[in-house]
Amino acid sequence: MEILRKKRMLLCAAAVCTVLCGCGANGEYTEKSANAAIDSKAVQSSNLNKSASGKVSLVVWGAEEDKELYAQMLERFQENYKGQAEFDITYAVQGETNCKDALIGDLEGGADVFTFADDQLNTLVAAGALEPVQNADAIRAENLEGAVEAATVNNTLYAYPLTADNGYFLYYNKQYFSDEDVQTMDGLLKVAAEHGKKVTMDWSSGWYVYALFGNTGLTVGLEDNGITNFCTWNAVDGAVKGIDVAEAMLAIAQQPSFLSTDDSGFMAGVQDGSVIAGVSGVWNAIAVEQAWGENYAAAKLPTYTCAGRQIQMASFSGYKLVGVNAYSQEYLWASRLAEWITSEENQSLRFAMRGQGPSNTKAAASASVQHSPAIAALLEQSEYASLQRIGGKFWEPVQRFSENMAAGNRTGQALQEQLDNMVEGITAQ
Repeated sequence: MEILRKKRMLLCAAAVCTVLCGCGANGEYTEKSANAAIDSKAVQSSNLNKSASGKVSLVVWGAEEDKELYAQMLERFQENYKGQAEFDITYAVQGETNCKDALIGDLEGGADVFTFADDQLNTLVAAGALEPVQNADAIRAENLEGAVEAATVNNTLYAYPLTADNGYFLYYNKQYFSDEDVQTMDGLLKVAAEHGKKVTMDWSSGWYVYALFGNTGLTVGLEDNGITNFCTWNAVDGAVKGIDVAEAMLAIAQQPSFLSTDDSGFMAGVQDGSVIAGVSGVWNAIAVEQAWGENYAAAKLPTYTCAGRQIQMASFSGYKLVGVNAYSQEYLWASRLAEWITSEENQSLRFAMRGQGPSNTKAAASASVQHSPAIAALLEQSEYASLQRIGGKFWEPVQRFSENMAAGNRTGQALQEQLDNMVEGITAQ
């Protein structure tokens, strides 16, 4: 394994050098010549590692919902490189949110190419699962700045940007709401109550609960050690205190038209007509549009009443990335496949089939993407969004706190005590 790894590293270096020096007929650098250089080195790398059957074997991990999409992309990849290699590509379902744990558990036995959420990048790099992207300058130039930032550690690009839509916003049924109604949570809840309907948000997840704390001046984030968190959500001074947010959450929770539920509960309510507005992401865009038809609409998150004022809800922004396993026996072919999966053409195909927003600048600028209500809402919300960079101790304490708020403070414990306990858990070593 070590000998193969050294050979692969030498070839990677050679490929990078060739790409950087690649020239067209007139002596100038061209993308075509760079790609040809990478393809040539991919074949050389594969020749080192081919099995007796002469096949290049690759395993790709992705979401269950992406099976049909990947079937098309992988077929076209093999057709595009027909004659250069005989491929044996296997697609295996592996949830993007758990990809890090599955891969690190067995790096040498893991997938060659995998899709993962950007908040796992630092851990994967630290574990040695990812190496710097070979043609980083070209990838940076082709993708949105935020997506590139999400794929970067210490100014080095380690993964290929895939989507720029892993955030959340408001879906609403415009049969019931005016443009003014959806600007505030108060307005949404009032209209829903008048019709005996529900407005949903998932308070069992810290990912969504961040919306209520993120624009208040209260902070949470990752310490310089990259492991532990800092958090001031229990602050007892300042324009907005921790207890102000807790009281605002209780005020929302006591409204009969509010429902804290997860994604499946939101979609079930949309489909049976009981839910007419809710906070979710682009992965539900197609299903929501099918349910609401011409009444389908989306907008940035609303403001909510807190400390006697209207505060704009924040959000975590997120990106999906494609990684290449540093231990892949077909590293350069795997890199070629990762670049193929994240190309302009295939990001456009992903949008058409799955409604997921491209990170590729040209694909994102297309008319079809620009006219998507979900993507437009996400872009509007991006002004109030931050990259999710928090340690693992964040999730459980926030869930405990926010679920109790959603239940109307079922425990009866003093709010400041609950805030203090939550922050103690979030910042634990």
